[in-house]
Amino acid sequence: MSIVADTASVSGTIAPVTPDQRRLSGLDLAVLWGDLGVGLLVLVAGALLVPGLSLGEAMLAIAIGSVIGSFLLGIAAYMGAAVGVPAMVLARAALGLRGSYLPTTLNVLQLLGWATFEIFVMAQVAAAVTQRAFGLELYAFWAVLFAVICTLMALGGPVVIVRQWLKKFAVWVMIATSAWLFFFLFTAHDVPALFREPGRGGLGFWAGVDLVVALPVSWFPLVADYNRFARRPGGSFWGTFVGYALANAVFFTLGALLVRALGSGPFELTGALVAALGALALGWLALVIILVDETDEAFANIYSTAVSLQNAFSRIPQAALVVAVGAVALVLALLVSIAEYEVFLFLIGAFFVPLLGVMAADFFVVARGRYDAAELYRRGGRHWYRGGFNLPAIAVWLAGFAAYQWLSPSPVPAWKDLLGSLFGSLGLPFPLAAELGATVPSFVLAFVAYAVIGTLVGRRRGRSER
Repeated sequence: MSIVADTASVSGTIAPVTPDQRRLSGLDLAVLWGDLGVGLLVLVAGALLVPGLSLGEAMLAIAIGSVIGSFLLGIAAYMGAAVGVPAMVLARAALGLRGSYLPTTLNVLQLLGWATFEIFVMAQVAAAVTQRAFGLELYAFWAVLFAVICTLMALGGPVVIVRQWLKKFAVWVMIATSAWLFFFLFTAHDVPALFREPGRGGLGFWAGVDLVVALPVSWFPLVADYNRFARRPGGSFWGTFVGYALANAVFFTLGALLVRALGSGPFELTGALVAALGALALGWLALVIILVDETDEAFANIYSTAVSLQNAFSRIPQAALVVAVGAVALVLALLVSIAEYEVFLFLIGAFFVPLLGVMAADFFVVARGRYDAAELYRRGGRHWYRGGFNLPAIAVWLAGFAAYQWLSPSPVPAWKDLLGSLFGSLGLPFPLAAELGATVPSFVLAFVAYAVIGTLVGRRRGRSER
């Protein structure tokens, strides 16, 4: 029996998608990724850029970071559509069937983190609204409600959500809401004066670019979970790139402008936003729309956590994993601190930018743009390597991670001290972040290194198999 034939619904498995199941057009994917590129957490991330950077510097960082990050996301989207498998199954080609468990573990942790932050922020804003309107905060109630809604959406699967929710309703009301927020900013505040205010320092320009890139790159380990349903790889790339780049740039810009205009810190932005918008006509409606739309980000994180877990535990039903992930995210949302958000973003980039470099080199250079999907599931097959691990690829990935840390280290004090001692012992200046950034150098290093190493290893392997 084939991999696909023994399952009732491919969206509930990690099986390859057959041609007749590829229903999403480039426009569908632009809507999906455009909608996933907006939300409350993106506003908070935009707020992290200022006042360290001036608004002018922040806008340039947002433009550059959105293009770079969305281009990298588009590469992963192309690969996912070309092969028709989920993201962590796709990682088996480069890292080996068992080697893919390493990014799977990291991906599950980051997706749980994202789902937790999404539920946290949605509940926090809803609690601020009810506190202002009725004197009742009800944070726990809202956290439970949003966790249940997002878990039910994840049980529905991506095709249903894109076609029946995002494309028909959510994307249009978010466009209108975004336009209204810009109108509010430019009519209620002297925006040109805000642009004349200098940055206060503490955040380098290229570190700001890396922060912007972190948002689209955070979606890389799950983009193929959705884009495997794309009709064509080209449409998958362009829909993802254009949709996400535009949305990411708009909401990062909104976050930076709002934190400047409202005079609040990034972690107080949600409360300040509720207070400012609540006093305006249609302000409450705008907040409700943002909250409702935010559910798709949490849905995506819960759904893809379950799909990633199936890479290692394929016999567990996806529905059971979805419910379990939703429950864990709810518990964490009741305990989490949003103050760790910036640290979280930098660590995402450090892990996943070089991983994408390795995977892209393996697909586009070593495999010349073609994988046999069946081989990704076969123990002892082409992607088994040695004991299920492709050690050269894993080594290049770790080298790329080290390069990212050298160029733009995590702000976690203990980790930063450890890295400082390590690089200092090697005679390397640390950190080297401010002038170079970390995203492009670490991606290029991983891509070029594995393109060379993977090609050489592949040729030797081919000769030994003949």
